[in-house]
Amino acid sequence: MTKTVCVVGLGYIGLPTAVMFANHGVKVHGVDVNPAAVRSIQEKKLHIEETGLQERLNQAVDEGFLTASTTPVEADVFIVAVPSPINPDKTANLEYVRQATASIVPFVKKGNLVILESTVPPKTVERIMIPELVKTGLDIGTDIYVAHSPERVIPGRIFEELVNNDRIVGGINKKSAELTKELYETFVKGTIHLTDATTAELVKVMENTYRDVNIAFANELAKMAEVLDVNIWEAIKFANFHPRVNVHFPGPGVGGHCIAVDPWFLVELGGEKAQIINMSRNTNDSMPAFTAQKTQSILNRNKIAGGKVAVLGLAFKGNVDDMRESPSVDVIEQLQHLGLEVISFDPHIKENKHETQTQSLEEATKEANIIVVLTDHNEFKTLNPLTISAENKIVFDTKNCLNREAWQEAGFQFHLLGDAKNK
Repeated sequence: MTKTVCVVGLGYIGLPTAVMFANHGVKVHGVDVNPAAVRSIQEKKLHIEETGLQERLNQAVDEGFLTASTTPVEADVFIVAVPSPINPDKTANLEYVRQATASIVPFVKKGNLVILESTVPPKTVERIMIPELVKTGLDIGTDIYVAHSPERVIPGRIFEELVNNDRIVGGINKKSAELTKELYETFVKGTIHLTDATTAELVKVMENTYRDVNIAFANELAKMAEVLDVNIWEAIKFANFHPRVNVHFPGPGVGGHCIAVDPWFLVELGGEKAQIINMSRNTNDSMPAFTAQKTQSILNRNKIAGGKVAVLGLAFKGNVDDMRESPSVDVIEQLQHLGLEVISFDPHIKENKHETQTQSLEEATKEANIIVVLTDHNEFKTLNPLTISAENKIVFDTKNCLNREAWQEAGFQFHLLGDAKNK
């Protein structure tokens, strides 16, 4: 490919995407407003954790196919991969998308292709990007082409899924979609499906909302476990043996930059028409408080007043360093609101991001009255309970990731979220 690419936003999606193009012989210039992130990339140091990224970054920089700075440069293709969070009132914050688009306007020239990768509410390309790109003075759709091609990858497996997953491409017209398809064929082996921009925007939000609704169903079942006198994890496992059933699993909440955020886009747009989506979001957002209350209840049953809680896991999912929208943060706040002392530990969060975080597992657990596991890191799954010294041998597993038998044999009172048979 002889085209040059400018990627705006060098975070969990933008950097791997930039590196992937660079590893396939495409000249890429990465842009980020964070000077520290840019400096790290220039020095081949990672500011995010992702399997295989270090080796690929080294190759991209060493071979001269990837450069980085805080300002865009002229290119044939511009890819915008910036955050699209929600405001405190749960409405979409699209200012990052707008600012990123505005930043490339002085560099866009006739014949260029502009692609939005960020997950956004339907109509964002039309209502946010196009009004900025009009300022180039070029005709949209004939002088410059615009498309939305949302990322569909999971942290920890980004490079594998960038290559093998099907991709959705939505252009503002047929030519925009075709040019975008041609670009991603540089490395995508999955099928690339063409549609219009708004449909592509909706598809990505639908995918994440489906998962959120499914998790909410599982969380409701988990809350009902004590009434039903069942282990909900076992029940879900058996239900999923049905060829047309795929119930997700419960947990202490839903986190990440997609599932915990995107459904609110549809609630904002759909209003009263989005009742199931809204209820599911509220159900999942209620889980941190439910988890904290269960922790308090366990302590009460053991006649422990107040108490010190060792929280294991701050990342929103296992084996990553990503704390965006992590329910662990909310669980900790809820525990503290109940008057409990909290100390947290996460082997993937190398710098303390929480006021009571420690980099030592021993320090986190040695005086704990209860250990609460909130993230299913491999380090926790393989943890030998015989090496854990705690004030009280009580563990509460909210992710069904611990070896229950091993912990019980080590003398721990074991509790599992969604299990009425806790002993």
